[in-house]
Amino acid sequence: MPHIYLCFVWHMHQPFYKDLITGEYHLPWTRMHALKDYYGMVEVLRDFPAVRQTFNLVPSMLAQIEEYAAGKASDPFLHAALKPAEDLTEAEQEFLLRYSFQATARVIGRFPRYQELNDHWQGSGRNASRARRMFGAQAFRDLQVLSQLAWFDEEFLERDSAVRELVAKGRGFSRADQELIGRKELEIAGAVIPAWREFSARGQVELSTTPFYHPILPLICDSNIATVSHPYVPLPPRFCWPEDARWQVQSARKYMTSKFGQAPAGLWPSEGSVSDEVLGLAAQCGFQWTATDNGVLARSIGEEPTPERTYQPWLWSKGGRNIHVLFRDHYLSDLIGFVYSKMTAREAAHDFIGRIRAASEPLLKSGRDALAPIILDGENAWEYYDRNGRPFLRELYGLISEAKDLTAVTVSEAIAAVPAAPMNHIFPGSWINANFDVWIGAEEDNKAWDLLLQARQTYDEMHAAVSEEARKLAWEELMIAEGSDWCWWYGPEHGSENRPEFDQLYRQHLANVWRALGVSPPEALSRPILKSEQRAFDQPPTAPLKPSIDGRVTSYFEWMGAGRYRPDTRSGAMHGKRLVAREVMYGSDGRSFFLRIDFEEQVKDCEVRIALRGRDGNPLQMRAVVVDGGRVDFPNAAGHPVAAADRIFEFALPLSDAGIGAGQRAAFQLSIWRDGLPLDAIPQQGWIEFSTADPSA
Repeated sequence: MPHIYLCFVWHMHQPFYKDLITGEYHLPWTRMHALKDYYGMVEVLRDFPAVRQTFNLVPSMLAQIEEYAAGKASDPFLHAALKPAEDLTEAEQEFLLRYSFQATARVIGRFPRYQELNDHWQGSGRNASRARRMFGAQAFRDLQVLSQLAWFDEEFLERDSAVRELVAKGRGFSRADQELIGRKELEIAGAVIPAWREFSARGQVELSTTPFYHPILPLICDSNIATVSHPYVPLPPRFCWPEDARWQVQSARKYMTSKFGQAPAGLWPSEGSVSDEVLGLAAQCGFQWTATDNGVLARSIGEEPTPERTYQPWLWSKGGRNIHVLFRDHYLSDLIGFVYSKMTAREAAHDFIGRIRAASEPLLKSGRDALAPIILDGENAWEYYDRNGRPFLRELYGLISEAKDLTAVTVSEAIAAVPAAPMNHIFPGSWINANFDVWIGAEEDNKAWDLLLQARQTYDEMHAAVSEEARKLAWEELMIAEGSDWCWWYGPEHGSENRPEFDQLYRQHLANVWRALGVSPPEALSRPILKSEQRAFDQPPTAPLKPSIDGRVTSYFEWMGAGRYRPDTRSGAMHGKRLVAREVMYGSDGRSFFLRIDFEEQVKDCEVRIALRGRDGNPLQMRAVVVDGGRVDFPNAAGHPVAAADRIFEFALPLSDAGIGAGQRAAFQLSIWRDGLPLDAIPQQGWIEFSTADPSA
């Protein structure tokens, strides 16, 4: 009988945060994800021996984990978290306040004292000087402990007795508790690589890799290739060093072989970035398979990436070289990355398996096996899930283990089981829109490439005149600067509170090239590459509202004075979230709450879920189902809501239905659903607050 082979590839990666000259780690995220994801993501498979998977490990990330595990790595965030609270300077206190709440509402809200401290921080207007007056030594110590404990993996939160006692204690932590946190961080970091080594040795996990410092290989080989997918993209001066790409690939293969005892068969090129030159290089270096997105497949074969085309391996052949290629199911991979966190574990797992079966059905009916490639980030999504995604993964792996029609296998097993289709050309692009626009073309990106080019040319001119040690240092810093992560944060696509630190660290790596060569770095490296920051926009109401609830812009004046919320359109560390709502307007006349949603596209066949609450008490939850003709139904509605939808969605509800009086503070949040899946949420975290008092009075 035809069978479904379910092929998970979890990509584990963090940028290289270490300055090789100072030895300091500028940002803590490799350490934090080592605490939360790297060990537990593979350890959870111990309870599901029938589930086999592939983990893609970036060597530059592994090198950082090794240093943390050995106690050789330090970052200012760890130093601030472990220093005695009574000895903190004012500057260190402000540092803790500014950076200790860089976590999702899920992560913070799981610990009541952490949420309480976050509320104090938000209540201060995120002003460190003002907030310091509300934080004594005990509050700072609680923040120091909880900002670390919240990132501990479920395996340690639930199974380690000492860690369980800290969770149960909840607040009022001691200096001894702080010291325990430091010891446990070393213990968790030290467990990561042995866990991957164990599961790999027994065959339940296949380990693949990525070029050493995570560069965009096609652009390193020739940056002008970006014009193939985007003919009119403005480009910086040409960067063309295919020998650097070869070094990144060969070094990764050599490193993985030394750490795990065997050469990896698979190469996930950074960000799924491929070209014919890159596939030829990977094959020549000994790799047997690679992978990218089915958007690249569509542009390669000139057809829609249907399951019949996506759910099979392909064999690329050119110039006497061959390599198997998988094209990930973009839609299903993104459901795990961005959607299922908003559903219960059971609903999400059953929905996923149902969609896999539905997509595979045409192949099975034709007598063919189906190979479903699910490839995505293995770390950043989980902080949006209940309990770090473990209930979802356990539910999903349980369903897979019980299934008779599908099996979870490694990539190498899948390629051996399912015949490959031939191809002799692959379109040059990445897993994001089958182009390279995230990393090149924007003003900031092009400035970064120009500075990299200057560093690369200077290395060629000067490296022969310095010592071997200096030459090696300059080369490593140059290879680090070729990584994709710096340009990920340049340009308009992605946002992070740490963008200034990423910018500074990139320029520091480049400056270190010149310093190692004994040359003064160019003055341009002293100035930020970053331009203006774009953030979510929230303007409170300025006048009472009296709109007509008809789903249309009846008059320019009907929503004048409304509060306005426009979401930040940038993604974070994961790319792919699609926003549905362009703008939300809201307000009150003292008697009713009014809400308007302007959609990116005309709204139809969707559901808007709205929660409204006063300062105290439980929120009133409503479901507004939009049907044809602009009619809106309210299944099992509480209260007396009214709504209409056409080009816009308009909604009204008496404030008394939610127990809110005139002149009181209130808050709301909403989410948009279709076919049982959440499409968008406003705001992404927390609530939008407003007053029901007349703002013009």
